[in-house]
Amino acid sequence: MQFSELSLHKSILKAVAEERYHTTTQVQEKTIPLVLAKKNTIVSAQTGTGKTAAFALPIIQLLLDKQDTDEGEKKIKSLIITPTRELAIQILENFVSFSKYTDLKTTAVFGGVSLEPQKEILRKGVDILVATPGRLIDLEIQGNIDISAIEIFVLDEADLMLDMGFIADVKKIEALCPKKKQTLLFSATIPEKIDELAKRFLKSPIKIEINPEETTAKNIGQLLYYLPKKNKTDLCLHLLRNTINGKIIIFRRTKFGVDKLEESLNKNSYKVTSIHGDKTQAVRNKAIEDFKNQKSNILIATDVAARGIDITNVDAIINFDIPNIPETYIHRIGRTGRAGKSGIAFSFCSPDENAYIKLIENLIDKPIKIITEHPYVIDKPKHKKLQPNTISKNKKGRKSEASKKRKKRWY
Repeated sequence: MQFSELSLHKSILKAVAEERYHTTTQVQEKTIPLVLAKKNTIVSAQTGTGKTAAFALPIIQLLLDKQDTDEGEKKIKSLIITPTRELAIQILENFVSFSKYTDLKTTAVFGGVSLEPQKEILRKGVDILVATPGRLIDLEIQGNIDISAIEIFVLDEADLMLDMGFIADVKKIEALCPKKKQTLLFSATIPEKIDELAKRFLKSPIKIEINPEETTAKNIGQLLYYLPKKNKTDLCLHLLRNTINGKIIIFRRTKFGVDKLEESLNKNSYKVTSIHGDKTQAVRNKAIEDFKNQKSNILIATDVAARGIDITNVDAIINFDIPNIPETYIHRIGRTGRAGKSGIAFSFCSPDENAYIKLIENLIDKPIKIITEHPYVIDKPKHKKLQPNTISKNKKGRKSEASKKRKKRWY
């Protein structure tokens, strides 16, 4: 579907065209009409599917429709809650771009920076507010923010907010909003606690689910290396010297792992920068800008710090540590192969991570290509299957207790 086929104002379509967006993604095509119809909506879709535009464009349209009838002081009409500073900045940039030919004002509030500039912007009045939970609650306690006029409430990356321990804060924020409002919930996955939250916040919601395998870009090559854990840094250096070129993001599971790998690559004269939760916002912003501007060509990150970062022209992803949540794998590789361009993802799997690979392959519904020609190769683990003749039955035709205990395992 073309954006021009949607019921969007000409000023919005002009801004969208200037961003070189013409055809909607699957999540945009399904979500935008529902939001325009003022339906409460739950959307399950992975990173890189165009979720931000799926709620930003119709929110701008709905506020434009109401703008002519509003009089007096400008009040916050739409609130978007998101878990990280990077996501807040990215969402803000999208709203600013899409609404640049309107009179709507958008700002973002998040921690790690001074409160005063944010307070000043809020005093002048805004229509759309993007916020991280902690900073919003701080501003509300100090009496610097009023969200009593909210008409559209958005929870973005709800599953990440759950992982980061923000759900209690989100409940406090929702309670400060009017009961009568349109609520949108976006999440890569819908675990039980998010489902419970949705039932509490949304009345008669419409659910949209974009299957993960449908969002795994076809133009991303996926390669898998089995090796001992102790040789992962050696393999990383080997591939950087001989195989991988361009702009590269390397994912590690822990902050300590990020720092340790950064030190190793710096010693080998690579231009490296990194981000994780213990770094200040200013340091993280500089790291991302240095990577975008090619002052460094390698960015090492944890998943929480990297989620939602909008960086174009990433040539390759390295999964230094295999994620224990299969959906995270899709988030990671979605950092490359964007806007029709090709990309490639390299995954390093040590024996203790074998089970994670099986979960990922089940999710994407295809095997990942195994590379056996490298200096640290170990045999691919075998998935043991039960043979028909191993299932014994007792006289009553029931499976024996021994056979009941046999289960498929991944070694």
